[in-house]
Amino acid sequence: MPAPVPVPYVASRLLPPYRALFAVDAKDFTGLPAVQHGPVSQLIPELVDQALERAGLHELRDSKRFPANTGDGVVFGFEPALLPSVLWPFLGVLDDVLGAYNQQSVGPRIRLRASVHVGPLPDGDSPGDGNGTARNDTHRLLDSRPVKAILAAASEQITHLAAIISQRVYEDVVLGGYTGLHPDRCVEVPATVEGKVFAQRAWLYVPSPSGNLVQAGMRPREESANQTEASTDQGRDSKARHDTHYSGNTQSVREGAAVMGNVGRDITYTGGSASYRGTNQHWGSGDNVTGDKRVGEAGDHR
Repeated sequence: MPAPVPVPYVASRLLPPYRALFAVDAKDFTGLPAVQHGPVSQLIPELVDQALERAGLHELRDSKRFPANTGDGVVFGFEPALLPSVLWPFLGVLDDVLGAYNQQSVGPRIRLRASVHVGPLPDGDSPGDGNGTARNDTHRLLDSRPVKAILAAASEQITHLAAIISQRVYEDVVLGGYTGLHPDRCVEVPATVEGKVFAQRAWLYVPSPSGNLVQAGMRPREESANQTEASTDQGRDSKARHDTHYSGNTQSVREGAAVMGNVGRDITYTGGSASYRGTNQHWGSGDNVTGDKRVGEAGDHR
């Protein structure tokens, strides 16, 4: 006889263990010919495992919790203690692995969105393991407008991965100083999903931004690996952020994010048209990315 469904708010019960979550899916997967779906679906977890190996995360590669192939990507849980190494260096290594594959491949290019989150999830070797709000939010972050828009706007030759990090992970791991990923490498965004009741604060990280994203304030890994230097340098960076003035071209995409100027922590959401004043970025229904890159496709087609 099936177990009864628990009724909330009538009794206290043990909180499930906290599990970190990592998920990726491929850009434009549904646009591929049907004959390529199976091979690409099999290829993505192989590339992720290759990156885990190269990043020295052998333990994680071999101990994934409730892993699942979603067709156009993968999702799995893992011990939260490994979150710092997943953010840095794993995300950067995964970007490198994707770049190397795309450079030599004669098949479709594999460009991924990734999300990283953490929260309580059942994990007791039972059929329902890994299901819960944290899992749902991980997929919502993965499908959110900002991460889709930033990958669509970036050069497919340079930017192979765009990651979105939940507020909880950002506060505990990045601001806590436990990872090599410096806060200045991340851009705050309001994560929303079209057609879904979902809105959360989150953080974008692009390991290899292309030229227009660099101009918009996202720096390559090489420029920020040593960001934990003297506080005087941080003070100068802070002053530079507040003294920034924007001038240049704008780029419009159908939906998603607007990124212009030095956007470190200065983004607000208005819900109307996108505009830019001083150092504040006002979000709207469209996408503005500085630089001279031209994008032929609007948004992400799944």
